[in-house]
Amino acid sequence: MTDRVNLALLAALTTVLLWASSFVVIRSVGEHFSPGALAFGRLLVGFIGLAVIALRFRRPLPRGRALGLVIGYGLLWFGAYTVLLNWAERHLDAGTAALLVNFAPILVAVFAGLFMGEGFPRPLVIGMVVAFAGVLLIAFGGSGGGSNDMLGVVLGLITAVLYAAGVLMQKVALKTVDAVTATWVGCLAGLVATIPFAPQAAREVVDAPVGAIVGVVFLGVGPTAIAFTTWAYALTRTDAGKMAATTLVVPAIAILLSWATLGEVPTAIGLVGGALCLGGVAWSRRRPKVAPTPVVDLDSSPVSG
Repeated sequence: MTDRVNLALLAALTTVLLWASSFVVIRSVGEHFSPGALAFGRLLVGFIGLAVIALRFRRPLPRGRALGLVIGYGLLWFGAYTVLLNWAERHLDAGTAALLVNFAPILVAVFAGLFMGEGFPRPLVIGMVVAFAGVLLIAFGGSGGGSNDMLGVVLGLITAVLYAAGVLMQKVALKTVDAVTATWVGCLAGLVATIPFAPQAAREVVDAPVGAIVGVVFLGVGPTAIAFTTWAYALTRTDAGKMAATTLVVPAIAILLSWATLGEVPTAIGLVGGALCLGGVAWSRRRPKVAPTPVVDLDSSPVSG
């Protein structure tokens, strides 16, 4: 049991690091690729990588309601979310984009607690309050990008809603579909939805520098093929609310990465907010204390009769 928990935690950590890096890479290559073209290129590379993994395991395709759920979250999370996030990062710095998108864990935890029977364990509630306080500090403190506008904020919040809806649909689908199959079929659904951007992607890749193309490949292999698979693996082994709470650490990591690579210097308040995000996530993953079961001494217990 401990090994399974450790593997799930490692999978969640892998997802968090790769997703945090994706905000920085999208910001970096966004000047060479339009939002739809970047989404198509990323999903194409991701689907190829996932298809290789799927062929290796040869798992059966989902059917009926499960297939509908997988296609649904594929369209919302892989397709619409990816396009809108790329668009948002034309108007937001990487750290602020990550902040707005990761409002989604709050939505996931609330809906999972209300409608999926996960409840509201005290460590999860306290941890999310602390982490969200960090999120607010980052919002008010700024992360140093200097290029944020209202359109970007609106787009960022829409992506958060799509992200939350995708997680909840995926959690239900994973009851009957394995993580690899759920991920590659979902990616295929998103790829099909972005096919209209394929001609534009073909034109833009001709003029793009090698570094930008490498960035697109990284987005497809790392934050898409690997991170979504490790996410699905961890999600099947823990609550949706707790998994979503773990991703609240993404903005803090994204801000540090954008500072190091893009020169988007965070403020002191932003750094404090990032520390609160980290602490809140760590607290949310604590297990509630279970009261010890009292031991009855049968020899000293009164005898009726």
